[in-house]
Amino acid sequence: MPVAALALGCLAAAPAAQRYSLQSDASDVSAKVAFFGLASKTAKFPKVSGTALLPAGDPSGMSLEVTLDARALEAPDKVTLSRLRGPKFFWVEKYPTVQFSGKGMAMTDERNGRVSGNLTARGITKPVTLDVAFDTPPSKARAGEALALTARTTIDRRDFGMTSYSLIVGRKVDIRIRTRMTPG
Repeated sequence: MPVAALALGCLAAAPAAQRYSLQSDASDVSAKVAFFGLASKTAKFPKVSGTALLPAGDPSGMSLEVTLDARALEAPDKVTLSRLRGPKFFWVEKYPTVQFSGKGMAMTDERNGRVSGNLTARGITKPVTLDVAFDTPPSKARAGEALALTARTTIDRRDFGMTSYSLIVGRKVDIRIRTRMTPG
């Protein structure tokens, strides 16, 4: 058999990657920050979209793209909401989205791993790593099966140009993503 035919046969036999879409109605992102050093405030991003590509049997090749609609941001009160949407924080009129783009995943056990990528907010892009957990081990996910994923990371808001109210609002922001991904 010619070498080219053997190579094509090997390529055809390789497991395909499964593409997933994030279900917006089953996804949310929250950002929690210390407030006055005594309490915390949590903002939510209810409009989430994105995709994931998971090579069959090889989670290390995962790619993850998540977009948050910053204009839909929700906060616990009107004053906080106005400030978060304004130019001192997310400046949603100028920067309507927040995006994460990750490539590759290092598994720490069967269901947990770390996805490294870039987070872009206010036009500033910085590297971040998400600690992710799956409801089903990604290496055992069956074709056509939905997956639930949760992810966490902590960022410094100052890295993204959000420096206002430094005596009142903490600099570390704990981010939590919860999503369900469906094939397709």
